[in-house]
Amino acid sequence: MKFRFTLAPLLVFPVPVLAAQSAPIQPVAGMLKMFVVLFIVLGMLVLVAWLLKRFSVQQKIPGGAIKVVAGTAVGPRERVILVEVGETWLVIGVAPGHVSALHSMPKVDVVETGEPSAPDKGFAPWLKQVLDKRNARP
Repeated sequence: MKFRFTLAPLLVFPVPVLAAQSAPIQPVAGMLKMFVVLFIVLGMLVLVAWLLKRFSVQQKIPGGAIKVVAGTAVGPRERVILVEVGETWLVIGVAPGHVSALHSMPKVDVVETGEPSAPDKGFAPWLKQVLDKRNARP
């Protein structure tokens, strides 16, 4: 099979001559048009984001289904956490990139003895002590 290239399609569909029909470029009008289109596109993005937020279907999680009872650090980035799920307590180990269940037990009622295990060493007692020392000076 031989292919022949002809100029017949060019005669049917005239090619516009850009050099003869070009108008002088107006930079201010071109930039103004560009900014108007940019603001329209940004406005549409904001509108779509607002509509998605307003009408999105969110999963409803019942409040209080999971409660953190206690937690302590066992390393610079590792923690052991006691979590209450329904009537069960879970002891969970948390490390960077890894969470594992260490133990599971039934929920226990915690009884307060009324006596603090350690003296209160917060900022307020320290400040009171410093101010008392300062005021006691002659």
